[in-house]
Amino acid sequence: MFRFSGFSVVTPVAATTVLMLAGVATANAAEVVELTQTGCQFVEPEGKDHGYKTSKKADCEKINGESEKGRLAKSEVMKLKAGDYVFRVTNKNVPYPLGFWIREKDYNWANPIHKATKISVSGGGLTTGKSRDYSVKLKPGEYLFSCPLNTTPNYRVVVTE
Repeated sequence: MFRFSGFSVVTPVAATTVLMLAGVATANAAEVVELTQTGCQFVEPEGKDHGYKTSKKADCEKINGESEKGRLAKSEVMKLKAGDYVFRVTNKNVPYPLGFWIREKDYNWANPIHKATKISVSGGGLTTGKSRDYSVKLKPGEYLFSCPLNTTPNYRVVVTE
């Protein structure tokens, strides 16, 4: 595992080496990006847990309505190389189910053409204390990730060749 500043990326090298030694053919394994959700935020891009207390989505809408702009200005942009990724998201302490959504920066969920031509991966059901994996193949460009169920800010990801 190595770090992109506040982001943990687990390299698949050790698992691939074991499989190669056992004579098993391997494809390029996805890299794992570990992210932690707490109330109204993802911890890694912000560099700290702000300790927001929330019991429902509306709490985060209020908190982020007041603080999101300043927090995003200070947050770290995730920088990745094009390829296959697994975003392993953990609901550290939010008392209701969460999700994860990564999509191209200009993705519009209401546009049927975007649904067919742009990258968007999402899912829910992430209960307190649990982790869930979200797999995606990223091509060069700009992306946003967030949790609509925890109403987090839209954090930036820049992917290069």
